[in-house]
Amino acid sequence: MSTAIDVPDETRADPPGAGDGRPAGSLRGLDLPLPGRLALAVVGGLCVWLTFPDANVPALGPVGVALLSAAILGTRPRTAAILGLVGGLACFVPTLSWSGIFVGPVPWLVLATVEALYVAAMCALVAAIHRRLLRRPPTAARDALVALAVPLGWVAQEWLRGSWPFGGFPWARLAFGQTDGPLLRLAALGGAPLVTFAVAAIGAALHLLVVTRWTRPELLRYGAAPAAALALVLLAVTATPVPTDGTPTPLTLVQGNTPREGLDFNAERRAVLDNHVRGTQRAAERDGTPPAAYLWPENSSDIDPLRNADAKAQVQRAVDAAGAPVLVGAILDEPAPEVSNASLLYRPGEDAPSQQYVKQHPVPFAEYVPYRSFFRLFSDKVDLVRVGFARGRGSAAMPVQTPGGATVDLVPSICFEVAYDGLVREAVTQHPDRESVLVVQTNNATFGRTAESTQQLAISRLRAVEHGRAVAHVSTVGVSAFIAPDGSLSGRTELFTAAQVRGEPVARAGRTIADRVGPLPEVLAGLGLVALWFAGRGGPRRRLGRNATRPTPPTDREKDRLRA
Repeated sequence: MSTAIDVPDETRADPPGAGDGRPAGSLRGLDLPLPGRLALAVVGGLCVWLTFPDANVPALGPVGVALLSAAILGTRPRTAAILGLVGGLACFVPTLSWSGIFVGPVPWLVLATVEALYVAAMCALVAAIHRRLLRRPPTAARDALVALAVPLGWVAQEWLRGSWPFGGFPWARLAFGQTDGPLLRLAALGGAPLVTFAVAAIGAALHLLVVTRWTRPELLRYGAAPAAALALVLLAVTATPVPTDGTPTPLTLVQGNTPREGLDFNAERRAVLDNHVRGTQRAAERDGTPPAAYLWPENSSDIDPLRNADAKAQVQRAVDAAGAPVLVGAILDEPAPEVSNASLLYRPGEDAPSQQYVKQHPVPFAEYVPYRSFFRLFSDKVDLVRVGFARGRGSAAMPVQTPGGATVDLVPSICFEVAYDGLVREAVTQHPDRESVLVVQTNNATFGRTAESTQQLAISRLRAVEHGRAVAHVSTVGVSAFIAPDGSLSGRTELFTAAQVRGEPVARAGRTIADRVGPLPEVLAGLGLVALWFAGRGGPRRRLGRNATRPTPPTDREKDRLRA
């Protein structure tokens, strides 16, 4: 008995089951016209969107992948590209709506379209691989390879989207929608790529088992056995405990808030700085015993405290009141003519920062504008970025002491850097034997009361599990929180409120398996797609094009005989 996938290709000359030599009862895909496939792609994209905050329904991730997989299976690459573009838009337009909250719909829709084009390219490639594989004799192994193309394609697509152009934009990955689900623990083994692979693999299995309608018991067992094995492996992995031991490190997050929302949040830069100074003073009065450090967010001092006497005096006032180190997010007027987005560690008794970290990945179109004259054709908002930001060189580990005398490192990253696998991995693995806490300093005031802040917090949660480190996530306006190494939250704040939160995240040392394998999962995904492409060679060359010779349609008597 064959276990072949009987794929209804919109260009195939012969109708399924009509004298084509395939056994009765073979597995059939969705025999839908293009409008039906488009509907599947749209619903699939919306399901992926609903996995992200603020909806947080991780179970819809595999469903979304299954629906998009069902939409493209059996189509030509160019048709699959259209379906992928539509599905990508259905996901990215609502997910990235925060990007246009203050700059208008054009930049938002351009960004969503660019991101969706990667999904379109993935779908075209996967459809092409499917067509090559389906030329081979029908076997269970071949069908497994057809299913494998889907998760490999998702991992490769997310890698490319997060790398190019301008360093990429790795937002809204399948993995980032799983922080409230059991698959989050897989991040400790292979980072975000492995979580994405698992989501897409479950989706592909769901597609083959449900959407493509296994109708015969003897066929069902062929698909159910691998699906059950996959479920058992995932259950065993996700049930594995994530270590949460370490050195308790008292830290205080200072969320100073801003006078206003929007792009001109720092129109009153001194007010923003003053808010954080007052917040530190209030926290110091409440805390009693000073913590290991007070953590300020990105843009907490947009007045350069190294060059402006007033700003320097204000920061010093906060450090004196704290009686502990203060990590300040500041904009420095260097190196001219550029500026730097920096983290500065001030210690009591010192009138200058003892250490600093400069953001390594400035955000294109927000912190610098490539090809300004060209992109001005789409929006004059690019001119709001008057001065470009310099690129930092390397990560930083800033040692502080706990009240108990232990020395731990604060390892900062700034804003969107937390979404880039390599940057966070480098920061963790530079001193793997020293206990550390990751610090994510961000400013969400430019995105108003949208889901951007909670989406970013979800990424920090995945990083905590991936690297086995606690994360102190602090924002100017929220959402701020402490994140344990298992991804759980504590001390979460609300948007656009002033808050000071003290917690005791654990500082941990060592490297997770994900730290050790690094980008290997993405490399394997790319090699896997190449291997699948060549696995389709050598099969019988069945013409699927529109000019294929069409056989005479079966008569009513022949149809009755086939049904019998």
